Formats: sequence, C-alpha cells, structure tokens
Amino acid sequence: MKILHTSDLHIGKKLILKDRNEEYRAVLSEIKQICIEEKVELVLVAGDVFDTYTPSAEAEQIFYSGIKSIAEVATVLIISGNHDDYVRLTAAAALAGELGIYIVGNDLKPLPVKKHAHAYPVASGSGYAVFSNPAGEKVYINMLPYPNEARFREEKNEESFTDKMSRWINFGESGNTENLPSLFLSHIFVAGGRISDSEREIDLGGARAVPAEMLPDCAYCALGHLHRRQKIGKNAYYCGAPMQFTFDECNSVKSVNIFDITSSGLTNFKQTPITSAKQLVRVQANDVASGLELLQKYERYHVELTLNLSSPLTPTESALLHGRENLAQLKAQILDSQQDYTVNSHKNKSASELFSEFYRQRVGADVPKELLSLFLSFTEEE
Repeated sequence: MKILHTSDLHIGKKLILKDRNEEYRAVLSEIKQICIEEKVELVLVAGDVFDTYTPSAEAEQIFYSGIKSIAEVATVLIISGNHDDYVRLTAAAALAGELGIYIVGNDLKPLPVKKHAHAYPVASGSGYAVFSNPAGEKVYINMLPYPNEARFREEKNEESFTDKMSRWINFGESGNTENLPSLFLSHIFVAGGRISDSEREIDLGGARAVPAEMLPDCAYCALGHLHRRQKIGKNAYYCGAPMQFTFDECNSVKSVNIFDITSSGLTNFKQTPITSAKQLVRVQANDVASGLELLQKYERYHVELTLNLSSPLTPTESALLHGRENLAQLKAQILDSQQDYTVNSHKNKSASELFSEFYRQRVGADVPKELLSLFLSFTEEE
C-alpha cells in the first residue's frame, strides 16, 4: 500500500503578524498533486491540523476544503495533536467518513467500516484499524493521538507517564491478531528529537519524553509534534511540518514522506519536497538603502531584516521598510559609541526563557526545575 505521511499543518498560524492562509491552501493543493503523481492510496496526518483550540472560520474552511479535495484521490486518516481540540476536530467525523476522511481523537472511537475507491477500513477498534486497498493489501495501524491532560487524569491511579504511555501503545498493538504489516501513528515527543523555535517547549528534563525503545516494533512509526524532519531509531520518522514557521527554520527543507508498506515491511521510502509555501530568510545590512535592496532581492520570501545602525531609524525610513510586503520582522541594532545594544522585543524568546527572567526579577533567584517543568506543562497545550 502506497502511503504519504505529513503532520503539523498548523493551519491559521501567522508569521509574526502576517497572515499565511493562501500558503496553507497552496500546500494542501500540492499534497493532492503529489498523491496523484505518486499514486498514493492513504494519507496520514499525524496531528496539529490547526494552530489553536479555537481556529478561525477561515482556517476551518481551508482545512475542510483542502482535505476534501485530497480525499478525491486518496483516503485520509487524521489524529489530533496538542494544538487541536479533539472534540471540535472530530465533530464532523461522521460526515467526513462518508468521504473517505477518518478523524481520531482522544476518545479513540472505532472507524466506520465502509468500502471506498481507495484504501478503506475493514476492521477497527478503540485506537486501531485495519486498512485494505482494492487489491486486498492490508496494513494495521495503531493510533495514539496526543494524550492531553484530561486523558492522563482519566484513571485515578499511581501510574507514571511512562507506564501510561506503555500501556496505551501496547493496547493499540493488541488488535493485530493477523500479524499484518503495521504502522504506529502518533503525536508525541520521542526522546532524542530535535526541536525548533516553532514548537512550544516540551520535555523539560525528560518529563514528557517517550523513550524510543518504547515504540512498537512495526514497519514504520509516523510521528507528529516536531517540525524538523528526522529519523529516530530504526523505524520512527518525524516528517516535519510542510512549511517554515520560524526564522530558525529558514535553512530547513520541508517535505512529506512517501513509502510502500508490504508484507516485507517498509520499501520505496523517499522524502518529497513541499515548495508551494514561501521560504523564510534572514538578512543583515548596515544602512537602510542596503536593507531595501535586500528586500527587493528576496521579494518572494518572508524576510527577517537586521539593520546595524549608528542612529535610530527616522519615521520616513521606518515607513519605507515597513511598506515592503515581504518584511516579516525588523531588528535594529544601534551601535552606541560607549556600548553596543540591541533594540528588540521578547518575541523570539522561548517560554522557559521568559518565565525564568520573570521569576529571577521577582524572586532574585533561578527558577527551580520542578516549577519550570510545571509551568511548561500548562503552556504546551495552549
């Protein structure tokens, strides 16, 4: 069975204050075209469809129309991520299933068994499903959406995070009674994964990290949560987000993973670039005129421009710079004769850096690791 793996669409997410809705539409359209060219039968979306629990009406329209279009050429299986309100995301599951779009949240409802032109579920339980294509090729999928705090508290016992995750993963494997070639589809942070600025900080001290050795021994682990494409261990893949969301990603290649799952396991694996979204670029100049030239040079990019100046910008200079539509962020470094200093904001600082600075200013000491870990556990689902 030919499968495409993507994740972390974050539809509705802005770049600083820039709207990127047309880029989200273009990315979904490009994924459909890749499905056509590669003859993909099943698309896996490993969580974080939206950027917030309460996406705008336009963000929802982009998602529904884009996924419906993809489902014309391939079946789509979606799980919820930490940015998704799984109740809201799965509200249309009954209608979506009629179109060959299956959405799974933390309630882990079984998928409706119904034949479609592409791949379709022939059996399903709580957290797993068997998909078949018209040729009769089958694949077993263990599904673990992002386990939110409500799910962690659903059973009042003394199980640790690791014990709960192990139990949930093993339960998802238990339905594979036919020993079919299998996949694990999840939105989690696996220990050893590399993060970027566009992810909220998770796993401080390993508290929320899933050990790689806990992942099931399957043909392919299709993971979401981290925006850099990467492989962990022998079979776990973060395909990465299909767009660059922050300027620390400006040199990263965005792509989707495509592969076949057969009775022999994983074959024909490749990473196909996504090119329809604008790229991000960081540039520097020593005067306004040079900065404007760089903005002209990179007019098809989103630009972070740093100016090294001997005096502050005049209102006219500022208006000229901000009049360029591709300028996403302007940093003015004013070089004083006595001391170098940077005029900047807190926008690029991580949650832990901001909280640590606040705590240090109020208390006069470094924030305890336990308190910082608790703080981050509250912010990661916002």
